[in-house]
Amino acid sequence: MSRMEAVLNGYSRPRNVRYPVVCRDEHAQCLRADKRTSQPARPGRPATYDYEYVRCGTCTIWMFVEPLGQWRTANATARRTAVDWAHPVKALVEHPRYRAAERLILICDNLNTHAYRSFFRAFPRAEAERLVRRVLLVFTPRHGSWLNMAEPELSVLTRQALSPRMATQEEVHAQVTAWAEARNAAQKGIDWQFRTADARVRLKHLYPTIET
Repeated sequence: MSRMEAVLNGYSRPRNVRYPVVCRDEHAQCLRADKRTSQPARPGRPATYDYEYVRCGTCTIWMFVEPLGQWRTANATARRTAVDWAHPVKALVEHPRYRAAERLILICDNLNTHAYRSFFRAFPRAEAERLVRRVLLVFTPRHGSWLNMAEPELSVLTRQALSPRMATQEEVHAQVTAWAEARNAAQKGIDWQFRTADARVRLKHLYPTIET
């Protein structure tokens, strides 16, 4: 089975609380502060702000979304190292929502930090081995990260919750966590239409040719 079909087959199965399918992706957010104080709107005069800004570095937004469960969680950290990847995954495994899960099926793209060895860099050996037993990593094909449902969810997040003028990681974290909670409360889902049968027709050139 190809990586593409492994991902798409996971989406097509009914939701299983013992083996939930969760998609994970991250987004680098630029931090910018106003160089001059903006002026609020007044009677007869619109709000004004200076286009010039001060760069304040970057932070990373982590997104986990369970498409079949209409649930997601998001947070922000300062960096995007292997250790920074491992800690949110551990938090997901220990989330009350997944207490009954025997193993999480975690769909990721192909960054070098998205690996079981990241657990061993972040935690003692016994804890890392426990996480390896609880998480099954399923990777999207190379150049096929669009198959990850966390990507469109991140796109919605950036449009709805992120302002171009956010100066601190704490501000970004507060915004994305509030956005995720509101979206969960509204039971917003993802209308995913691309199936394995579609892939075999539309992406036929990616399948191997067997000569007899």
